[in-house]
Amino acid sequence: MKAFRNPMIGRFLLGTSIVALGTAAQPAMAQSAEAEAEPDAIVVTGIRASLAKSLEIKRDGQGVVDAISAEDIGKFPDTNLAESLQRITGVSIDRNSGEGSTVTVRGFGPDFNLVLLNGRQMPASSLGGSSGAPASRSFDFGNLASEGIAGVEVYKSGRATLATGGIGSVINIKTARPLDRNGFTGSIGVKGVYDTSRFEGSKIAPEVSGIISDTFADGRIGVLVSGSYQRRKGSQAQFNAGWREGYLGNENNWGSLPVDANDWRGNFAQTQNRPGPTTVYQVTQNAGYDFTSFDRERINGQVVLQVKPTDTLTASVDYTYSQNTIDARTNSIGVWFNHDQTSSSWTDGPAAGPNFYAENFGPGKDLAITGAVAANRSVNRSIGGNLKWDGPGGLRLELDGHHSTAESKPTLPYGSGIAVGSAIFGVKSQKVDFTTDMPVISVSMYPGSEINAGNIRPAGNAFRNAYMRDELNEFTLRGGYDFDASFIDSLDFGVTYTDNEVRSAFGVIQNDTWGGTLTAANTPDSLYSPTDLPNDLKGMVGSNGAGIIPTYFKVDTVALIKLLDSQLGICASSQAAGTCLAKFTADRTVKEKTWAPYIQSSHTFDLFTNPAHLRMGLRYENTKIDSSALVPIPNRTVWTGGNETAIIYGAASATASLKGKYENWLPAFDFDMSPGGNIKLRASYSHTITRPDYGSLQGGTTLDSPIRIGGSTGASGNPGLLPYKSKNIDLSAEWYYSNDSYISAGFFHKKVRNFISQTQVNQPAFGLTNAAAGPYATEARNALGSGATAAQIVAYIAAKYPSSYDAANGGIIGGAGDPLVNFIITQPTNSAQQAKLWGWEFAIQHRFWETGFGAILNYTIVKSDTKFDNALRYTVPQFAVNGVSDSANAVLYYDKNGLQARIAYNWRDGFLAGYGFDPYYVKPYGQFDVSMSYELRKGLTVFAEGINITNADRRGHMRNDQTVFFSAPGYARYAAGARFSF
Repeated sequence: MKAFRNPMIGRFLLGTSIVALGTAAQPAMAQSAEAEAEPDAIVVTGIRASLAKSLEIKRDGQGVVDAISAEDIGKFPDTNLAESLQRITGVSIDRNSGEGSTVTVRGFGPDFNLVLLNGRQMPASSLGGSSGAPASRSFDFGNLASEGIAGVEVYKSGRATLATGGIGSVINIKTARPLDRNGFTGSIGVKGVYDTSRFEGSKIAPEVSGIISDTFADGRIGVLVSGSYQRRKGSQAQFNAGWREGYLGNENNWGSLPVDANDWRGNFAQTQNRPGPTTVYQVTQNAGYDFTSFDRERINGQVVLQVKPTDTLTASVDYTYSQNTIDARTNSIGVWFNHDQTSSSWTDGPAAGPNFYAENFGPGKDLAITGAVAANRSVNRSIGGNLKWDGPGGLRLELDGHHSTAESKPTLPYGSGIAVGSAIFGVKSQKVDFTTDMPVISVSMYPGSEINAGNIRPAGNAFRNAYMRDELNEFTLRGGYDFDASFIDSLDFGVTYTDNEVRSAFGVIQNDTWGGTLTAANTPDSLYSPTDLPNDLKGMVGSNGAGIIPTYFKVDTVALIKLLDSQLGICASSQAAGTCLAKFTADRTVKEKTWAPYIQSSHTFDLFTNPAHLRMGLRYENTKIDSSALVPIPNRTVWTGGNETAIIYGAASATASLKGKYENWLPAFDFDMSPGGNIKLRASYSHTITRPDYGSLQGGTTLDSPIRIGGSTGASGNPGLLPYKSKNIDLSAEWYYSNDSYISAGFFHKKVRNFISQTQVNQPAFGLTNAAAGPYATEARNALGSGATAAQIVAYIAAKYPSSYDAANGGIIGGAGDPLVNFIITQPTNSAQQAKLWGWEFAIQHRFWETGFGAILNYTIVKSDTKFDNALRYTVPQFAVNGVSDSANAVLYYDKNGLQARIAYNWRDGFLAGYGFDPYYVKPYGQFDVSMSYELRKGLTVFAEGINITNADRRGHMRNDQTVFFSAPGYARYAAGARFSF
């Protein structure tokens, strides 16, 4: 096990152990307070017990809190934590390969929800994205198995005692503790998972889990050990498309639709129902089918030691470990458009979409074939200690500390995301039909360039290398005093110190040889295995459409890398010989140090002869940020032909260090009253914050390669950013008409400011120039004529001006006589814009007497005063909040005589997922899940479950429903197994 380096944590844990063991030697002053159950008592277990406990937390809590509780030790309601959370009113989830990974609460996405583990803030790391260093704060629930979880609490209203960071919610995951159960107890489960998504190979993968807890010395000492191993092999087919920024119908330039029968170059074009002068439309730049097969292995474990030497003192030490390893292999086939000799058909405006978009070509156009690998591992470790003391006269003290890390890095010597391109250079025409759920890509090839392995040759490639590590040290001192008075119940106070250090790095080796490298004859056919495309794409209308590309190729990507490296030295600039690990071109560290004292009082009084409760709290937070970045210095550009000009970096690097700080006063008030015995009315007011993502805080400037006509891009961070801040109002009414049934209605309103926007500055950078627009290129085009290929132009310049040719990168060096490259440098800043979000939450939980049947229904309405107008071109600045959508859940369950069964439906309306120049929307999605278990004899249960049993599909679009940017068939997943509890 990796040693923990922080000496403060070490001394704290050692002190905790000494206190615990020293006091354990004292004679016990009292027996265990747990009374034996009466012989005739009815013990409720399973679904009903879980719902009753969750109802109790909701009813008795102050403020707005929802909860999910384990049905039994080692048995959480869903295999995946996120899948359980989506059953809570106002919570919806995002999925990765069909599994819940992150959550959205009341319209606020993953970065706006803080996740705690046993009340402690947890670090987070991931390698998402492919264009830069990882930056997200969001916690991936896919890293944690559910078997060791005792419960999850979702706090939707702010409170002074909670860690800050969640405008949407604060989610506290509670793991099992040995002193919560008396004696020797545990659970062991085995499961086989059948995944219908798998293209080939065994569709069944194993899962094993266990948890064992025991207490000694009359319940004074407790030990708990839990662990799980889960393996899943699955696949995902998906259509993806890239789109050019929105055009107006009156434009006539490269990329736009021609205004008459000829395009801007004078070539014939056919356009049906061309968008009008004021209509906004988008033109597809590329489209393809991706076929991904993945192997996910998840290992979780926890050890907890608790000692209670006296009735008033409890000491705990715990260690939590999780490891999530994913190896994904993607094979793609697709097309790129040059926007010349096009034909297309369009819907009506005001934001028009294509019915189809097609293009004709002369010889030499490529059909892109790509093999990609993403093999990464995320490891989370947390070690902590806790001391609780109930002192005399109502005094309470608690000291808690932990050292936790999250680290994500690649597991292969090629980087975190590898894409190796190949092509068949012989496309005569290509077309994408967008009128079906799954868009249909069709191509026709010139004779001799048929779609088979013998005609494939390698092209460009990219080796992205990302790394992220988050180290968090946190100490909390909590105290309180319980009064025996008529008005004040308790006074709570405390302070938390959090030291969070995040390192995020990224680099790429990119060979922009998209015109081809080795010949087809010199490329072994065995590297490309032809595969039936419609068969692996099946599941949506259009998957077997007329004319669809019939074949894709499973690429032996690793063997292809070795071939290209031996022949062409594509990995020559890697960190070490024999690898393609790119050197980091961005290596950034953000350090956040926060002091957060708080004070809170709780009061009980009679109002209209019924009890009422008031809680008042104030939290102060002071955060200092130190951001440093090691950024390499580019020394030249190399033009390899066409629009491909790469940025080449030298050995020199520069370090930039910037600082920032902010402070916040965060009040929180909760009031509730009971006008009747079973009715509770609540009102809450609070201020909450969410901190900016790490990428926005990181300093240094990075440039995107290759450079592009019309504006190359780059980015820099801003450590001086302020956090998002929300003023929240919550109102609710709840009627608890039986022990496990209730109905509730709630209203929430959030006013949020300090949104992060992007400012752009147009400027040259590092003196980089563009050879593609220079005098040598102009001379070559004039000498060779308009029909000259990119390779011929490069060859002409290399022959006449050999000093301008970069042999290592296969292109022309940007020289002093060439024009400077204009970069659009984007930097985040806090905008003056504010947003209001409000909505309603309705829920009912009902048990149908003693029939065993029950139902849970909830519906959430979320509204915002911001909205993206699809009819406005990107030249008009817009502001909108992402993720705002309604959601609903319906669960019907049966729990009686050892049989448990449940069918659940989860639905989320369409929503704005993000926007840059243009918006991205995700279509409405609904999913059915089922589960059933039967207790064969006491402690032995067999079970089965199904996830997404109707194979629900997912789809996303841009300004128009037919500007589809992704479309993915859904797949069912089934599991069966047995669990033994004791």
